[in-house]
Amino acid sequence: MTRKEISALVEEQKRFFAEGNTLDVKTRIDYLKKLKEQIKNHESDIADCLQEDLGKSAQESYMCEIGLTLSELSYQLSHIRRFTKRRRKKTPLTNFASVSFQVPSPYGVVLVMSPWNYPFLLSMEPLLEAVAAGNTVVLKPGAYAPATARIMKAILCAVFPQEYVTIVEGGHEENETLLEQKFDYVFFTGSKAVGKIVYEKAARTLTPVTLELGGKSPCIVDETANIPLAAKRIVWGKFLNLGQTCVAPDTVFCQNSVKETFLLEVKKQIEKQFGEAPLENPDYGKIINRKHFDRICKLIDPKKTIHGGKTDEKTLKIEPTVLKDVSLSDPVMQEEIFGPVLPVIGYDEWEEVASYVSSHDSPLALYYFSSDKKSIDRALTTIGFGGGCVNDVVIHLATSEMPFGGFGGSGLGSYHGKQGFDTFTHYKSITDKKTFIDLPLRYQPFRKLWNKAIHFFLK
Repeated sequence: MTRKEISALVEEQKRFFAEGNTLDVKTRIDYLKKLKEQIKNHESDIADCLQEDLGKSAQESYMCEIGLTLSELSYQLSHIRRFTKRRRKKTPLTNFASVSFQVPSPYGVVLVMSPWNYPFLLSMEPLLEAVAAGNTVVLKPGAYAPATARIMKAILCAVFPQEYVTIVEGGHEENETLLEQKFDYVFFTGSKAVGKIVYEKAARTLTPVTLELGGKSPCIVDETANIPLAAKRIVWGKFLNLGQTCVAPDTVFCQNSVKETFLLEVKKQIEKQFGEAPLENPDYGKIINRKHFDRICKLIDPKKTIHGGKTDEKTLKIEPTVLKDVSLSDPVMQEEIFGPVLPVIGYDEWEEVASYVSSHDSPLALYYFSSDKKSIDRALTTIGFGGGCVNDVVIHLATSEMPFGGFGGSGLGSYHGKQGFDTFTHYKSITDKKTFIDLPLRYQPFRKLWNKAIHFFLK
């Protein structure tokens, strides 16, 4: 779209919102029901597009994208009437007689900028939450997943008028143009580098933002862990979507006393889950494009590769690869991997791992495998991170009952479920003062009696 078209689109949505078209709760429910129906009707089409863009199997597409979107839709539909009610609050005696409450109000026109790695889920989930909260939405999906963008456009056009919800396709130029517009809220999911740009642009107009970023999410395995089960779950979470997952375990820190056993179990699980020839496995996806394929290949040190390492540049596939004897100065430890490469670093004492993690940006996720409750509690309370799991990986984000988001360098704000509704909602705090009485405490001329009364109530 041209700069003029994008500007006109945003203004059209502003007029639509200003006319109050999104405020009726029943209207929101009707549109969300239509969206759910369209997604169900296009399930196979969405899966085909995800296969085209990322090589995802139909089962993985439903498990990790379509199904989670439908689950969040169901949650919002089940709770939206309660979410949109006024919240009664206590009133201090100094404000007698009055009633205090909060009124949930939508921000207005929301920009949702989504990435390419989970192009359907990470577009539709914030979008539907924004609609549930009563906003209009401009969606800008990642340019690297064009097939999924096309099916999302077809679905959204079948449900919403463009002045309510619309999609802007394109690349860098469209992103720049959108960020020049004055939105009422910006929701961004993507890299830390681009997130900083979005934050800076939004700050110029004091636009509130949510930033869902990433980072090197550590996975810690201590000597008390169930090693076979830990290996099974870590292999699943690490190589899901070929590691192109913002909460994938980036690096495993394994206690030296069980490291060799853990590595053997990891090798077994890779072969069990992906076969002896993963590059030929039709359910094993692909790297999104040649640029990222080349970047990931450069992170693989053949001298430290103990499993995998083979690549196919024609299909953009990289085998599940395990690196051993990795040092903290190696290239693979200098950036978020975002690919099917798993460095395993041994440690003796907990302080070694805690020192490393705490000296870097707070990760989006942290995973701890252990059967020692004290060790688990120590990890959860002494290290800053967005969210995570004990004795598993990734699954903490697959629920509408808990918010998901980053912390520090891995993001700002959160969403999912009630928190998703709240993210796109401003709560107006209101005190409704009654007129049948008017206490004299606050008015001049001040008196000692009123001063004593104020000291009594405000303490």
